[in-house]
Amino acid sequence: MEITPKTKGNKLRRKQLLTAYSFILPNFIGFFIFTLIPVCFSLFLSVMEWDSFTAPKFVGLQNFIKMSQDETFWISLKNTFLYTIGVVPLTLICSLGLAILLNKKIKGMRLFRTAFFFPYVTSLVAIAVVWNMLFHPTMGPINQFLQHFLANPPGWTSSSDWALTAIVIVSVWRGMGYYMILYLAGLQGIPKELYEAASMDGAGRWKQFLNVTLPSLKPTTFFVTIMLVINCFKIFDLVQVMTAGGPGRSTNVLVYQIYNEAFVKFNFGYASAIALVLFVIVLTITVIQFKWNQIQEKA
Repeated sequence: MEITPKTKGNKLRRKQLLTAYSFILPNFIGFFIFTLIPVCFSLFLSVMEWDSFTAPKFVGLQNFIKMSQDETFWISLKNTFLYTIGVVPLTLICSLGLAILLNKKIKGMRLFRTAFFFPYVTSLVAIAVVWNMLFHPTMGPINQFLQHFLANPPGWTSSSDWALTAIVIVSVWRGMGYYMILYLAGLQGIPKELYEAASMDGAGRWKQFLNVTLPSLKPTTFFVTIMLVINCFKIFDLVQVMTAGGPGRSTNVLVYQIYNEAFVKFNFGYASAIALVLFVIVLTITVIQFKWNQIQEKA
């Protein structure tokens, strides 16, 4: 059989495809085993009653009916929304502010950027333990400082009124360095000519920020907001280490309740139903954000 240039091209194309698929195959295998199968199994369990020791029993919508009557679920949902409402805007403001401050070409600036990013890659358990000591109501340095100004400083993680606020503070402190890097990339992508043109038109720094910086950072802000909202609804580790959902149920969030129902009470069916509701909530909010962004771009 005569080998033509077309045959050689087909063989080369097949070889390239085989090479490409061999590189992405491990990722697909990992996704299939550790994500797709567990998600499908969770959907299956959401209509079942199962304690992992006996055979699953079909209960239909009973798990969802139980959820609608479960006071702890509604408290967890409220706490999750409150946490998200606190973390998202504060992190956006702090990370953007840091990015603007550190977007300078001066000696030693890389050291400051690294210092602010470092908490994001530090062990979260270590961070939670240290902040718990800082937030100690009597011996913590934060309250020892506040005693000079307040007669009764907050109880922080030992107070049901302040525990969620303490977790919000730690979350913002830990995450703002990572999102600062994203904003830095966005700032460095803004053409200098825009600022020069605005300056020639008589715009001061504040007007340049409002009319040049913020509009140019819309794609970055949109991406950061999406990531923040998703991560806020997944919050678990800080709650587990710092407060264990307490005092009372003041910091009990949805993922922490899923953990308790599944691995403490062994109600895997009910836990899966809560996980499904959490997925629907996050998906709905994300779709709304995408739609809102499209409307803003067309306006």
